[in-house]
Amino acid sequence: MHIENSKTMKMIRNLAVILAMMLPLAGQAQDWAKFGRFEQKNKEVSIKPRAVFMGDSITEGWDNQDPDFFTSNNFLGRGISGQTTSHMLVRFRNDVIKLDPKYVVILAGTNDIAKNNGDITLENVMGNIISMCELAKANRIRPILCAVLPATGFYWRPGVMPAEDIMKLNEMIKAYADSRKIPFVDYHTALKDSSNGLPKEYAEDGVHPNLQCYKIMEEMILKHIR
Repeated sequence: MHIENSKTMKMIRNLAVILAMMLPLAGQAQDWAKFGRFEQKNKEVSIKPRAVFMGDSITEGWDNQDPDFFTSNNFLGRGISGQTTSHMLVRFRNDVIKLDPKYVVILAGTNDIAKNNGDITLENVMGNIISMCELAKANRIRPILCAVLPATGFYWRPGVMPAEDIMKLNEMIKAYADSRKIPFVDYHTALKDSSNGLPKEYAEDGVHPNLQCYKIMEEMILKHIR
């Protein structure tokens, strides 16, 4: 019995060593912040962009649905689906600063409230947004802050009721923007319905805008960039 136990313990120790060796490799393969997503595209940028749009799937969808808006205005979309403000802050240097735009348009916070990266307080979400603004200013890039779009639910996160937290975060973003004289684009007020959600005429799933919705957003943001 003692010999069998010794063999078992040895197998467990060996397995633990193998797992410990594999974890760093798994972390490398995962590319948590998705540095590789725009690596090649960033290398191909030959003209200084007027603005970089930093965000999540809402920004990614914007570029996909209306690419002419970006190309005709010399804008670059750097949105990645599912990303939180923590992801964006980590890749901010590669996907914004190194491109040296005149403006960075930051639309972030939806996936934090959806708990895509686990629980996070609104204060810490705001801290990530502030850090992005400070990095931009330190590199002579003008930040433009956007209100998180309205939503009453997330189809991928049942049970989360985001409407109130979105409004609280937007109040925090606006207060910071006002205190630092940073332009604030209030998409939420312009797009919300009576339930503080995004109506189906603007988003079939209540979260991701359609082209009609993006056209409204375009008109609003261009007032600040032009």
